[in-house]
Amino acid sequence: MLGKVKEYLDQSIIPLRLSGVTKSGWPFGVSLWYIYLDEKIYLATIETAKVVKHLSNNPKCAFEVSSEIPPYCGVRGQASAKIIDSKGDEILRLLLEKYLGGTDNRLAQNLLNRNVKEVAIELTPINMYQWDFSQRMKKLVTPSIIKVCP
Repeated sequence: MLGKVKEYLDQSIIPLRLSGVTKSGWPFGVSLWYIYLDEKIYLATIETAKVVKHLSNNPKCAFEVSSEIPPYCGVRGQASAKIIDSKGDEILRLLLEKYLGGTDNRLAQNLLNRNVKEVAIELTPINMYQWDFSQRMKKLVTPSIIKVCP
């Protein structure tokens, strides 16, 4: 199954939904761009983002990458998060390549030229589950221009 999980995470350009628990015990959720490298999931955000604070207090988290466009498929799991100060800029550039096709555009330049410190969030998956309802939904769904499932 790891092959299908890797294929989905490598091909998908859907943001990852990340959830965890705040210090007060309430759940939180955010959507962030991700990249899957060496069996870990990497995200980037500014060091002052609340998600960084929450994950620093409690590294246990859950994640999901899936589309609302049928046929439904995706990957979800549980992970342990680690904040890596030194990899923020490197991961941000990889994310810009994946989601924007490079850094030669206005959004990428705005993100790269902000006067803030970028940090990486490294998710080490504890459990990962992949599902694909393509076959089950084949007769119910009009083919989409967008390829959702690998």
